[in-house]
Amino acid sequence: MSTANLLVELFVEELPPKALKKLGESFANVLADSLKSQGLAKADAVVTAFASPRRLAVHVTEVASRAADQAVQQKLMPVAVGLDASGNATPALLKKLAALGAGPEAVAGLKRAPDGKADALFFDSVKAGATLAEGLQRALDDTIAKLPIPKVMTYQLEQGEGANFQPGWTSVNFVRPAHGLVALHGDQEVQIGALGLKAGRSTVGHRFEARVEKIILLTADTYAEQMLHDGAVIASFAERRAEIERQLAAAAAKAGADLKPIEDDALLDEVTALVERPNVLTGRFEQAFLEVPQECLILTMKANQKYFPLLDASGKLTNQFLIVSNIRPEDPSAVIGGNERVVRPRLADAKFFFDQDRKKTLESRVGGLAKVVYHGKLGTQGDRAERVRAIAHEIVKQWSLATVPFTVDAKDHFDVLDIKAQQAARLAKTDLLTDMVGEFPELQGIMGAYYARHEGLRDGVAIAIEDHYKPRFAGDALPRNHTGTVVALADKLETLVGLFGIGQLPTGDKDPFALRRHALGVIRILVENNLPLDLSALIAAVMPVFGELISNPAEHLLSFFSDRLAVSLREQGYSAQEVDAVLALQPERLGDVPRRLAAVRAFAALPEAAALAAANKRVGNILKKAETEVEAKVDVALLKEAAEAALYEALQAAAPKARAAFEEGDYTASLQALAVLRAPVDAFFDSVMVNADDAALKANRLGLLATMHKAMNQVADISRLAA
Repeated sequence: MSTANLLVELFVEELPPKALKKLGESFANVLADSLKSQGLAKADAVVTAFASPRRLAVHVTEVASRAADQAVQQKLMPVAVGLDASGNATPALLKKLAALGAGPEAVAGLKRAPDGKADALFFDSVKAGATLAEGLQRALDDTIAKLPIPKVMTYQLEQGEGANFQPGWTSVNFVRPAHGLVALHGDQEVQIGALGLKAGRSTVGHRFEARVEKIILLTADTYAEQMLHDGAVIASFAERRAEIERQLAAAAAKAGADLKPIEDDALLDEVTALVERPNVLTGRFEQAFLEVPQECLILTMKANQKYFPLLDASGKLTNQFLIVSNIRPEDPSAVIGGNERVVRPRLADAKFFFDQDRKKTLESRVGGLAKVVYHGKLGTQGDRAERVRAIAHEIVKQWSLATVPFTVDAKDHFDVLDIKAQQAARLAKTDLLTDMVGEFPELQGIMGAYYARHEGLRDGVAIAIEDHYKPRFAGDALPRNHTGTVVALADKLETLVGLFGIGQLPTGDKDPFALRRHALGVIRILVENNLPLDLSALIAAVMPVFGELISNPAEHLLSFFSDRLAVSLREQGYSAQEVDAVLALQPERLGDVPRRLAAVRAFAALPEAAALAAANKRVGNILKKAETEVEAKVDVALLKEAAEAALYEALQAAAPKARAAFEEGDYTASLQALAVLRAPVDAFFDSVMVNADDAALKANRLGLLATMHKAMNQVADISRLAA
């Protein structure tokens, strides 16, 4: 059995650029995994993926020409079925053996072994290892079937084999028409086929700049080198991407000392998938276009032309941009000039949209929102804007009521905040009706802020119009001011309550309205800003603005928020026990959650923590089993045992300290004040019978435990920390 490195390449027409990276990774990994599972490649074989606009390829090290034979044991049937009373083979057994390619002589070699309630017969055989041609064909077929193809094409084959093949009539389904297949094991061709193609050793390089028309690959190991030297192709996606990054940095430095290309991984991946031999060039456009908001210009250059705009040291757009070309002419002026001519009309369109939009105020567009449907059951964007405005008013009201002390200055602040928040909420969706946002939906909010400033609206209102969508994604910034915070909360709560109220809940991995993202946005705003707002009270305040349009979603929505918060906290590094302990109490203010978690973590590190958590769990179970609800009340005269008196005295000393610290918001000190209870709690359970025969003693002891339970579970349910 010999081994050699293997190369497989599928040569196709230009692949969809946004899918190329995943296609390349899948082609390499699925094929290699299949070879490993068949015993043709080692588990630690090095797998190298190649992917360019016109090819998918993989290189796998130390692939065997034939897999090792495998011992196989197969259950046949129960002994009682396979052998008669004399121990001879039954017709059923002989038929089964014949199906496996064995004759009557194999009966003597069958093994008996217990199988459930009865013994069974087992047949030992050796399965011949697959040849490389067999195994690779199986692997390639499996790989093609599992490719994450975004949209399948159907095309007809002109060449093929088999009785059913008809030139121009036999159809194939694949991502793009395939024109070549290479399979080399060392320097030897492997006879396989796919998509109407037979594997060979020749491929094609760059469409325009290859040195030779056909590249005859010498071995599997010379693939990358020959593609680069003879084909003018950097076959590795990763290497090509790194080369583009290098050239972008070099071109930016050459264009200006402090210039840098915009950072955009998705754009870099897409451009890497569009070129086989990258060549970065620098273009320019007229300075006059810089009067347009730079977000518009950047988006049109990135989305429409795949250019990399150049920014100065302060992040401001310049009139230069970088082009990633797929050709390297001696004189690049024609390429640069062509791209400059192409981008100019795009920028002119953006300037036209910007100029036209500013001819109408945002306020004048409010009426138009009534003509834009938001949801069939929830009305128009106009209805929605009015609901968001009303919710913003309720949020400011609750925020002001929760602010202590509520001074004259605080009243003035909240009165102004209410006015600004309602104005921003009323105008926040109006930029959906502008030409710029119609062309570039990604700019909603951003353009609203520009137009608000142009009209002379307060900067706080303009910022709120832009920020009310934030956070848009994980890790995104939060709204920058209180007005934006209020409107962002109002917008997200309106979406969540409304859609939950009509039964549009996320299911599995389907979340068409991004409700999980909205919920996480609400959580982040409340937690990271430490807002004194009660989430359940907010939801209750939102529901009336919908009138009869929705049913009550509060219970489901609060559970949804709790689940999203738990997932988020675990992703931040908190243990499931820590999260469970805090969220079990359903804290009214999510802003308290980080401090509660920090307190629980500090408490868990104490030597007394494990014993107190276990005791707390035991107390909780005892109280649950009580015939009636137990009141946290103790009659000192009924404390007969020394241990229960000692526990009461310890509680009298520790509980006020814990309560005072809790009310001051020092949750860590509150929990740590209870650490002194460990010894008296242990002594209590060692020597005191809670369920005493005397009903009065029993009730008093339950009251003592309820008092302790109440004192210990102010910050978190400590019992959840018990192992």
